Amino acid sequence: MTDVGDWHGIDFPKITDPRGNLTFVEGSRHIPFDIRRVYYLYDVPGGAERGGHAHRTLEQVVIAMSGSFDMTVDDGERRERIHLNRSYKGVYIGPYVWRELDNFSSGSVCMVLASDYFDEADYFRDYAVFREAVEQRR
Repeated sequence: MTDVGDWHGIDFPKITDPRGNLTFVEGSRHIPFDIRRVYYLYDVPGGAERGGHAHRTLEQVVIAMSGSFDMTVDDGERRERIHLNRSYKGVYIGPYVWRELDNFSSGSVCMVLASDYFDEADYFRDYAVFREAVEQRR
């Protein structure tokens, strides 16, 4: 693990076919962890925001399965806004990366692959507490 949080894009296999394309994701092959949990966001009302947290140990891959949305990632030092709109591309988010999701298009679906089961104790839900923890890690 690096001293600051990590995020990067991932291209998944895309098999094109006139009958429809196919993409697959294999844990520990296309993503750097075994998948222990999958969840998805849908029917997000216009103007709503999701996320607004970071994790201590959890790793995730975020994918726009349908439609589009924006994700802002922040490791306490650098901040980047990413537009997701392709189901064969994902964004890996490591521990100690604050994330915010917004600008959901109508009918969008955001799927998240996670490295572990839900654990409320793993969350940073207050940005100031997150920043303090990041500073202690440096």
